[in-house]
Amino acid sequence: MASGTVEIINSTPAGGSNDVSLEEPKKMTREDWRKKKELEEQRKLGNAPAEVDEEGKDINPHIPQYISSVPWYIDPSKRPTLKHQRPQPEKQKEFTSSVEWYKRGVQENAVTTRYRKGACENCGAMTHTKKDCLERPRKVGAKFTGLNIAPDEHVQPTLMFDYDGKRDRWNGYNPEEHMKIVEEYSKVDLAKRTLKAQKLQEELASGKLMEQVNSPRHHWEEEESNSQTERDHNSEDEDEDKYADDIDMPGQNFDSKRRITVRNLRIREDIAKYLRNLDPNSAYYDPKTRAMRENPYANAGKNPDEVGYAGDNFVRYTGDTISMAQTQLFAWEAYDKGSEVHLQADPTKLELLYKSFKVKKEDFKEQQKESILEKYGGQEHLDAPPAELLLAQTEDYVEYSRHGTVIKGQEKAIVRSKYEEDVTINNHTCIWGSYWKEGRWGYKCCHSFVKYSYCTGEAGKEIANTASDLPVEKPTEEEYMAKSKTLMEIHQEKQKDEKKKKKKKQKKSPNSDSEGEEKKKHEKLKKALNAEEARLLQVKEIMQLDERKRPYNSMYETREPTEEEMEAYRMKRQRPDDPMAPFLGQ
Repeated sequence: MASGTVEIINSTPAGGSNDVSLEEPKKMTREDWRKKKELEEQRKLGNAPAEVDEEGKDINPHIPQYISSVPWYIDPSKRPTLKHQRPQPEKQKEFTSSVEWYKRGVQENAVTTRYRKGACENCGAMTHTKKDCLERPRKVGAKFTGLNIAPDEHVQPTLMFDYDGKRDRWNGYNPEEHMKIVEEYSKVDLAKRTLKAQKLQEELASGKLMEQVNSPRHHWEEEESNSQTERDHNSEDEDEDKYADDIDMPGQNFDSKRRITVRNLRIREDIAKYLRNLDPNSAYYDPKTRAMRENPYANAGKNPDEVGYAGDNFVRYTGDTISMAQTQLFAWEAYDKGSEVHLQADPTKLELLYKSFKVKKEDFKEQQKESILEKYGGQEHLDAPPAELLLAQTEDYVEYSRHGTVIKGQEKAIVRSKYEEDVTINNHTCIWGSYWKEGRWGYKCCHSFVKYSYCTGEAGKEIANTASDLPVEKPTEEEYMAKSKTLMEIHQEKQKDEKKKKKKKQKKSPNSDSEGEEKKKHEKLKKALNAEEARLLQVKEIMQLDERKRPYNSMYETREPTEEEMEAYRMKRQRPDDPMAPFLGQ
């Protein structure tokens, strides 16, 4: 062994065999240990040659001993090496090269005319069976006819690529296919050149070029410069036309005829979630996840089934989600009653148990229904058609004219509401609001615009018509000037009138008049308070009645309340936030 290595004593057994023993090596002496350390220091400094492994490669002296030395329990006879630290060839995976790829098409060389044993019974190919055949099923297969035997497909190799091979976008591309594109463009260029040559020959034959040659020199020079610029433009246009079809810019469409780029705007039918309801108090939109879980039309009163988008949570309650939740509830209930079932642990058993439970439940309901019908009867009411069909289908014959009026039969009854309708008062034959003229409502029977007035009949109509026919008096110049005043002038006049009234009140004796006015106000307030108490008692009695027995308040008189009534209402009004509210009735 080389110097500096650990000495290993091979003890041979009594049988005389040469097998290497797995005994632990003996300890080194102090002098050998010192020599070994000195040699390691010299190797690290570069004064001594590096240690060589069994493959003839140098071992880095800075590598620790526990890495370079082979464990004694594996093979104590081996010298220090790094082979056990390197990838082992038997454990390395062999990947396919990038040149190999799957074969396309069918085998063109071998053409069979007879059916072979083990081939597809439908088309006759050997590479697949009848079950995997992609050809249209024949009426009589190739096994029995022996005609139109399909060629065999290629037996595809099993390819296994490495990390880069799987992500190679050009993997399997045939470079020879690029020559077809080159040939296509060369043919297009050749066709353009031939067309250009034909145009020049036509111009020569028609004599246009000869006229240009016979023209004056300065004119010819101008045309030459123009023709040169046109040729340059034509060459540029040809280059653009050559690659115009291949331009594919996102959001743009290149038109080679008009030489402009047109913005290609998409009409997007889907609306952004945050634009469906602009109310800030509506459903919350999370911009990070782009999710809106609640229904944005919840406060709009729309049916979720009729809305195009009802929130992301709406998806959670569609499909099998509801049935899954029902199965989970059944599993919990069954587990509480002693059945060992679990949705995730044993789903098949739970599904079968749930199906049997639903069948038994339906049978129990049917038995309960039959027992009730046998005891009390009433089957004829269940067998009757629905009320909608009974009311909608009749045997009455009704004939209508082309204008929609009834000629023969009874006219369809008008649907009545629960409110009082067609109630006429004071000898009127029409209700209030049946007549409208010049922005006012009235009675149609007498053309009266006064509510709760007595009907005057045709005489009232004549008076109303004559009043409308009277000539309108034209306003005088003073009235016209008064009407044409601005709002500022009217406001200033009002302020002047108020100042005058205040001055007049101050001049009068306030003692006698004020006392009389205060007494009158006090009496009016007392009456208003009594009326308000009576109204509150009536409201209390009405609120205690059933909703269906309450009287209608549509016929009540509507007028503006007085100041005393408003004061009585404020005094009698109860405020829930008032701390002394519970002591008011005592």
